[in-house]
Amino acid sequence: MHWQEAEREFADDITAREALPRTFERSSERNADRTAQRYKGGIYDRSMVTEGALPAAPDGEYAGVTYAEMRDVVRRLAAGFREIGVDGDTRVAIYAETRMEWAQTDFAALAAGAVVTTVYASSSPSQVRYLLEDPGATVVVVEDRDLLDEVIAVADDLSHDLDAVVSFDDVDVEELQFDSETLGADDVYTLGELHGLGADAFDADAYEGWIDAVDVDDLASLIYTSGTTGKPKGVRLTHANFRENVSQCYRRFADRPDRDPDVPGISAESTTLSFLPLAHVFERMAGHYMMFAAGATVGYAESPDTLREDFGLVRPTTTTSVPRVYEKLYDAIREQASESPVKERIFEWAVGVGRAHHEADNPGPLLDAKRAAADRLVFSSVREAIGGNVDFFISGGGSLSAELCALYHAMDLPILEGYGLTETSPVISVNPPEAPKVGTIGPPVVDTEIAIDGTVVGEEVADLAGDAGELLVRGPQVTDGYWNRPEATAEAFTEPDRLPEDSTLAGTPPEERDGDPDAPWFRTGDIVQLRPDGYVAFRERAKQLLVLSTGKNVAPGPIEDRFAANEFVEQCVVLGDSQKFVSALIVPNFERLAAWAEARGIDLPDDRSGVCGDDRVRERIQEEVDHVNEEFESYERIKRFRLVAEEFTEENDLLTPTMKKKRRNILDRFADEVKLIYDGA
Repeated sequence: MHWQEAEREFADDITAREALPRTFERSSERNADRTAQRYKGGIYDRSMVTEGALPAAPDGEYAGVTYAEMRDVVRRLAAGFREIGVDGDTRVAIYAETRMEWAQTDFAALAAGAVVTTVYASSSPSQVRYLLEDPGATVVVVEDRDLLDEVIAVADDLSHDLDAVVSFDDVDVEELQFDSETLGADDVYTLGELHGLGADAFDADAYEGWIDAVDVDDLASLIYTSGTTGKPKGVRLTHANFRENVSQCYRRFADRPDRDPDVPGISAESTTLSFLPLAHVFERMAGHYMMFAAGATVGYAESPDTLREDFGLVRPTTTTSVPRVYEKLYDAIREQASESPVKERIFEWAVGVGRAHHEADNPGPLLDAKRAAADRLVFSSVREAIGGNVDFFISGGGSLSAELCALYHAMDLPILEGYGLTETSPVISVNPPEAPKVGTIGPPVVDTEIAIDGTVVGEEVADLAGDAGELLVRGPQVTDGYWNRPEATAEAFTEPDRLPEDSTLAGTPPEERDGDPDAPWFRTGDIVQLRPDGYVAFRERAKQLLVLSTGKNVAPGPIEDRFAANEFVEQCVVLGDSQKFVSALIVPNFERLAAWAEARGIDLPDDRSGVCGDDRVRERIQEEVDHVNEEFESYERIKRFRLVAEEFTEENDLLTPTMKKKRRNILDRFADEVKLIYDGA
């Protein structure tokens, strides 16, 4: 039986169509004695520990919570929410970094009947105000004292009153400065106190009644688009949207009976390390709902800066992340391997062998022997450095460099790239463990129908093998629209009878999939290629295609991706819209440049701006640009570039919380450099 047919026919308890709190309850019953969560000690002043609801983890080490223990916490928190007035008409906002309490709070608020809306912990005061105001959130759960102060500061600016604020960490209410006229000390609780209220009030029959009252088609969450352009829109996602996507992805990754035992999957035996924002739909579904439905263990990283340490402590079998993290992780691996010229040469040799072996249809005994030596000398230690248990990574939230993906596969650390949007809960397509294809985002998941609108791209993109154009999608995971934005909702959908005549259809046909066969199509705004083998390749955001003054269309993403594994280029953004030629702003890898200069006796300036202005550095980066240019058509090649000293980060507002480039902000920040590129050209 072909794996796609087996995937469609597969069903078990985890693929049931039901509300999310019911899924958690049933998983907790099946997996009562298994470890549900692992949390690190010494990094938070957890009120749940202070109040005795959970034991403290040793400093710098991880402790565990079983599914039975997590279920008790969730039930009592749900009862606590009910005690402070939360019900089916309440929007509860979670304003915190990813951690154990985020997951517990989410399930508890949903069980209490609430709609959960999310706020990134990095949000500015104006963003916090908007993300509480727009959904009308009346209860806010924050991480700590700092974020609590932010909420108090904006409370009087809201058009509605806040009923309560809850803090994960211990706070001394007497130390708080209440300048608010609508929020006072009696409205502030710690999560530990909320748990205590719930423990005193909990009634099993009442709790079951709350969950029974949640219909699978009820609104579960409002997730705001991360806002690379314009004001974020609140995407309405129901329990069914999330639950269907959990089932769709679980069918692709589950340890199905048809699957070869050597092919890894996701099951109750899996462990993941969670570090992406749970405020984002990708981690919320893939690293949270799907993992808990499967009965897996979820460990929470201290921070993105401690991943190497946390990988070693948690020893995950899989994890979900965005391309930028895989780029950073590879940089760290290469940096460690380059401690001496000999080690660096061995590493580069091993990477070359691994890539050749991965790409060969029939490697042969000689290449097999070289691959075994490369594994013994390099790859085994790389895998051990990240815990030694990783079966595969999952990548989403942006385009992953095919070269970088191939390098991970070569090290026996396969990255399964997928694709989706907030509006699709999020997964539309993802590579299967038994048949991954580097450079693609996989075939559509089950019950998902796609259409390729070829009218929106120029000849250069449309010339690809297979059909290319804007991706349209429909399926049970697709939102019904945006919160209080009817015009935006109307613009996002195309009626089923209004597809362009040259559209190509693929995926599950309407007569074979669950859901409304006459549902409208959601316009993703992304340019993709549907390959003859049924796999989809991402090309570019339609709005980010560069239209040169010559009339040529250029997709910047594939060009930028070619620098992802480059040792001398940290970041690259490709420019050229309405210009005669393509250019780039490049952030160098200053550490690698310093090592390169030292090895050659070159004395570089001490400051980064000086390094960027050094002619010898520019000539070295030019070599890397020339190498990348060889892979593209003449009109796609970078003709000029400027080196910039400031890295694009979330802190300087040049990346979104999910590490996508904010191109408009980058253009504004480096307007002088862009002007120098094109002036007099």
